[in-house]
Amino acid sequence: MAKPYRSFSARALAGRIMTLVLLLPTPLLAEPHADLEPLPAPPLQLDTVVKVPPPLHDAETSAPGEDSPVLEIPPLAETPGILERLLPSEPFPASLDDEDQGELPGVPSVVSEPAEPIVPPPTTRLTVTLDWYLNPQHAALLVAREKGMFARRGLEVSLVVPADPSVTTKLLTAGRTDLAVGRQPQLHLLADKGAPLIRVATLVATPVSALVLRDEFVNEKRELSLEGLRIGVTDIDGRDALLASMLAELLGLANGQELVELHDISYSALDAMREQRVDGVLAHHRYLLPRQLADEGVMTRMLPVEEHGLPSHDGLILMANRDQLNGKRDAVRRLVLALEEAALWIVNQPHEAWALLQAAEPALADQTSEEAWGDVFPRLSLQPAAVDHGRYLRFEQFLFEAGVTEAVTPLERLAIDLGTAAP
Repeated sequence: MAKPYRSFSARALAGRIMTLVLLLPTPLLAEPHADLEPLPAPPLQLDTVVKVPPPLHDAETSAPGEDSPVLEIPPLAETPGILERLLPSEPFPASLDDEDQGELPGVPSVVSEPAEPIVPPPTTRLTVTLDWYLNPQHAALLVAREKGMFARRGLEVSLVVPADPSVTTKLLTAGRTDLAVGRQPQLHLLADKGAPLIRVATLVATPVSALVLRDEFVNEKRELSLEGLRIGVTDIDGRDALLASMLAELLGLANGQELVELHDISYSALDAMREQRVDGVLAHHRYLLPRQLADEGVMTRMLPVEEHGLPSHDGLILMANRDQLNGKRDAVRRLVLALEEAALWIVNQPHEAWALLQAAEPALADQTSEEAWGDVFPRLSLQPAAVDHGRYLRFEQFLFEAGVTEAVTPLERLAIDLGTAAP
């Protein structure tokens, strides 16, 4: 019975204490009186040190509650900068003589000089003497000159029209020209006589010669009557090689020349036919002469040489002096390469080529030359350097058997291909 009693006593004591607290006087819990003066506060002495962080410190990177670090900046060192190191420590004087400048090795200087001019490659000059006046048969030479094909290969080529076509090969033999235009039959005859001439290029790869007769000497059955006719000749190869073989074929006689009258007309075939001094002419420009005579009212009939007893041969060639060729071999080779380029361009662009020829040589701007152009340009050699060995050997043998030449000339003394090794 003791434990319940003690519990009850404790509860009664707690109730009395709470009652006393509630009965305390109310003024003790009220606010202080307004008339009362506040007590003076004791003096405050603070020893706090305020530390200011450097301006470069990023506060956002600090963790919350973490003090900002204190940065100690080293004192500024007075050292020369980059520009002060490059510039001299002492100022330049106001004026310097040329001699004084040479005494200052530490002063940088820049010397500006103009660039040396580009020296063009040396130009080789070559002279080509033609066989006659300029005409469509010389197209490759003219185009190569006008389109700069010679110049691009370091060549300056002069085309010379001789006053007398019969002296062209004489000038070449004497070394007074570098190259000469001629014909393959002419070359064979001159080589047989000992002339140091050799073919280096082909300009026209088919025969260009023909016997041109007045049409009145052809009867209604288109039969020829050649006995007693006056035939004009212009050179030795036309007389001894071409005409002799043609007359032997046409007349059926080995010496058919005895049945006709030969006249030396000295390259004036047009005048001789127009003035009726001759009845026919052995011409080397068969694509031009008949048309020119037609313009004069003279009707003709043309007999090509290759159809009347002559083997096929090169119509127009370029010859050099064999004794003087070694010193000019490279230049002549470059010239032949330019001719090949020109011939290919002509065949590809015949109309543009003819317009270029007319602009370069106004003498070609006539109806006769324009009509002849269509017959000439397809016969230009597209491989001017190449040598048809069989063609030259056959023609040489033909002349020897016909009694025109005294001996057979070796091929290496007649023609060469400059693109191959020297013979």
